[in-house]
Amino acid sequence: MRRIFWLLTLCSLARCAGAARLAPKPIRVVVAADGSGDYRTVQQAMDHAPDNAQGERRLIVAIKPGVYFGRVSIPRDRPRVTLLGLGARPQDTVLTYNMSARRAGGTFFSSTVDVEGRGFEAVNLTIANSFGPGSQAVALSLHAGRVVLDRCRLLGYQDTLYAASGAQYYRDCYIQGAVDFIFGNAAAVFDHCRIAAIGRGYITAQSRRSPAASTGFVFYRCRIAGPRVGPGAFLGRPWRRCSRVVYLDCYLGRGLRRVGWDDWRNPAIQRTAWYGEYGSTGPGARSARRSAWAHALTPRQAREFFPRKFFAARSWQLWPAWARLQKIAAAAGAR
Repeated sequence: MRRIFWLLTLCSLARCAGAARLAPKPIRVVVAADGSGDYRTVQQAMDHAPDNAQGERRLIVAIKPGVYFGRVSIPRDRPRVTLLGLGARPQDTVLTYNMSARRAGGTFFSSTVDVEGRGFEAVNLTIANSFGPGSQAVALSLHAGRVVLDRCRLLGYQDTLYAASGAQYYRDCYIQGAVDFIFGNAAAVFDHCRIAAIGRGYITAQSRRSPAASTGFVFYRCRIAGPRVGPGAFLGRPWRRCSRVVYLDCYLGRGLRRVGWDDWRNPAIQRTAWYGEYGSTGPGARSARRSAWAHALTPRQAREFFPRKFFAARSWQLWPAWARLQKIAAAAGAR
């Protein structure tokens, strides 16, 4: 059976690769702070690279190693953008800023990188908001569908990642924060990611508004770590009344609250929020003191949240996009 599974997987990837070969040739530009590329900043590339909003070509922005201090906005009329770090590691290419919500005039204006263009991708780089404690300060804000992030580091403290809307897939990423640091109403899967709570707070604040909506956060085979000191971090709390978060086959480390979930001082929300776990391991996985209103999933329930099936509810075939992104990264040597 295992051999049949791998044969089917290889065939599927081959079909994806074939589809990728048929895609229009992408536009490629290079960003380098030292002036050796086409542009010195990512924002200059967004503003001045060839415009192909009405076509199907992808804009690949290859970023040479370095620290790029400044905000980046990728508007709705810039779909199909790939940010590609050219360093040996994600730490080598850093997009950073230090804007707080208080100074920006609101949480949603504080992001280091703000994306509204559909089909956004990022691979092998770091996006950070270095403001620290004391205010919401977003590193990456994604108001876009069909998003893929591979081997990226997202760093902040409060509200690090705003996964606002659309279908979003994160693979082998590292996401760090303390308070509500993964929030929003996307249909988002975090696959084999490392999630690090560095202070007392809440890992998630998901904001599904209706029990019929297909949105929610799924953590699939991730490693979740709580803070080293203090009372620990909750797995999540509901930003909206039908908040939905699921942890599947995750390793839950120390520093996590045994109760798991918080109702944001509103017991009525326990009847509408939907939180679940399946196959948790590690010292933070002891479920005897879990919130009674959370769900211990059956194998059948858990399968509904596996990446392929979860995205099928959003009519998104993820793997062709994934195969194409791997081809782009391999061609640039960002493996």
